[in-house]
Amino acid sequence: MSELLIVGSAAYDTIITPVETREYIIGGSGAYAAYAASFFTKTRLCAAVGNDWGPERTKIFTDQGIDVSDLEIHSDEKTFFWKGEYYVATNIRTTLETQLNVLGKFWPNLTAEARKIPYLYLANNPPSTQMEVIRQCENLKFVVADTMNFYIQSQQKELLELMTMIDGLVLNDEESEMLTGKKDIFAAGEQLLQMGPKFVIIKKGAHGSLFFAPETLFVLPAYPTRNLVEPTGAGDSFAGAMMAYLASQDATDTETIKKAMAYGTVTASFVVEDFSFDALRRCSRQEIETRMENFRKMLQF
Repeated sequence: MSELLIVGSAAYDTIITPVETREYIIGGSGAYAAYAASFFTKTRLCAAVGNDWGPERTKIFTDQGIDVSDLEIHSDEKTFFWKGEYYVATNIRTTLETQLNVLGKFWPNLTAEARKIPYLYLANNPPSTQMEVIRQCENLKFVVADTMNFYIQSQQKELLELMTMIDGLVLNDEESEMLTGKKDIFAAGEQLLQMGPKFVIIKKGAHGSLFFAPETLFVLPAYPTRNLVEPTGAGDSFAGAMMAYLASQDATDTETIKKAMAYGTVTASFVVEDFSFDALRRCSRQEIETRMENFRKMLQF
């Protein structure tokens, strides 16, 4: 079993849905990924927060066994903030407000222990920051990165360079089209492989995900969730759990990645059942395994 390092954001979110509004709940790509990962292997989170981040927030992670030695607290800044509203049974989202705050100045400086961790998940951050993390690491075995439309538009040159430095890229279907210009998701996946990564995972939200590698295509549906509350962080939780399962097996072959994607899908299915990662906080590894077994039976034919 290997350790996993996750570098991403920790944030405050205000989320409006057709039935409920929650203000200043914990969010952020790194936070979601780390909490989901903690069910599978020893996980270390590197992120930056501001002076409004109380110790009770950090305790949520340490109580789950997550190492926060690389969580930077900046006394002169506020924590990254995002406000969004979901419509039509949470299928359509609009961003109402974004305050970068401390994230605008975040430049990771990993501890000596973090630099030695072999598995690295680069959650949503500027590609320039993601590349700096890779350069600081000394013992990397497997690196997967996420990105988003903002960086595809504003730092595409840096993103293309990053793609030559990683093993896997995770992004959603809209982002894959934006980066490749291909509306057909299969054509987009094939073109993304030509940009450098050994494999690409394209997320399609409620419609599952697709895995692309040379001469390999794997399509995985989403776990059928009937208690959908709101989907923020599901994609980050999927990736965090997937990476943690790979680290727990210390294996990165295609068949293990497929199984890891299934674990990521099942873990993310809990996240959407409540705000923030409150549903995961009530969850156990055994409940994940039970849902995984149900998922496995659904996919047999």
